[in-house]
Amino acid sequence: MEQGLIAIIITILIIVSAVKTKKCVECMTAGSLVAAVFAYKSHFLTGWHGVLQKTMSDNIWVILVCLLFGGLISLLTASKGSFGFSKYLSRLCTNQKRTLLVTYLMGILIFVDDYLNVLSIGACMKKISDDKKIPRETLAYMLDSTGAPVCVLIPISTWAVFYANLFYGQDSIQALNCASPISAYIKAIPFCFYPIITLIIVFLFSMGWMPRLGAMKKAYQRVEKTGQVFSEYSAKYNHNTAVSEDGSGNIWNFMIPMGILILLAVVTGDILTAVIVALAVCFLLYVPTKTMSMDEYMNDLLLGFSDMLPTLTMLVIAFVLKEVSSDMGMAVYIVERAEPFLIPAAFPAMVFLLGALLAFTTGSDWGMSSIITPIVFPLGATIGASPILIMAAIISGGAFGSHACFYADATLLAAQSSGIDSMEHALTQLPYVIIACVLSIAAFLAAGFIL
Repeated sequence: MEQGLIAIIITILIIVSAVKTKKCVECMTAGSLVAAVFAYKSHFLTGWHGVLQKTMSDNIWVILVCLLFGGLISLLTASKGSFGFSKYLSRLCTNQKRTLLVTYLMGILIFVDDYLNVLSIGACMKKISDDKKIPRETLAYMLDSTGAPVCVLIPISTWAVFYANLFYGQDSIQALNCASPISAYIKAIPFCFYPIITLIIVFLFSMGWMPRLGAMKKAYQRVEKTGQVFSEYSAKYNHNTAVSEDGSGNIWNFMIPMGILILLAVVTGDILTAVIVALAVCFLLYVPTKTMSMDEYMNDLLLGFSDMLPTLTMLVIAFVLKEVSSDMGMAVYIVERAEPFLIPAAFPAMVFLLGALLAFTTGSDWGMSSIITPIVFPLGATIGASPILIMAAIISGGAFGSHACFYADATLLAAQSSGIDSMEHALTQLPYVIIACVLSIAAFLAAGFIL
């Protein structure tokens, strides 16, 4: 049996067992070790920990951003700044519908980066959502659905910069005679069906026009019966919910650090630098004014680091699984098996399906895109498929992976920011993900035949 097929089987078993047991880290760790046995044979243990070390080294930026963001959120909460901000924002959020709409609009406005989007809006809206008895599962769905889907539709986000430069080197894109990578990327935006449809569904959900489905419906029933906005299983993620429940606090202790964070992220495009400066601003705001002592500042900072450790553990294991699966040739195997079924008009839909499948099984949206881009563009040019639709299909596949995969970074961070278990989040948003995916396939098929 080919190793690529074995990698697919292992991935499917990981997904099934994780859904059944809700023990993602354990299932993914075991799966990555089993995959390492096939990939590295008798040297599987040294191969596995070698990949672990390389993964942590290659992704140190992600690790630092997550840790420092956790520290920043902890400080904003401990200073009562986030509660001061919530007090003013709650004037707009007078009911559940308005609260969801405000969350939705904030998700669109903070478009620079999906990490910034998910973590900052979670810090702003969690207490307000709790006050309006909105299930945490809904907040996580809103955060995740306005993360990558918004970023890919705005041509000045980190996602747009990545994809624009990834595509611009392809001959079929050069043939479009676009002046710059971004100008080529802009041509694909109207055809990025998955993020567009996802945002439409989220808006309909916020307005109450999209029904609560599956596990999401059960979450609303739990709140109605018990008043609990999160389940007993997610209680371990909410040990600090009693802090400053009176909603008091100085709004500027929140607005100044967050404003500087967002401004620097927009101007420099460097989220890591922006969050480091925001932490320094917190120190200058809180310690000299006696809002907190030096010891309290450091303790809250470290507490924020610890709050991010479960998410970071999952991320690192997901990265390890992706690397081992790549070494087994899973992506190449899937692409090769799809080649005989190429139809020009249906090719963009097939590229979306291929990208979505790879991103979902590997948890790597940008990595998936980097793998299939040099393959699908020459194939598309050979059979006469639209390069603009191919761009849109790859972008949509990446957005799907970021949104749908239960161990993708955005999914994990949305769950972390909302204070719920990642599997609970993944399963509650699953019906809406499936609806958006099916509609996207239909849209790509229609566009392929029309164009």
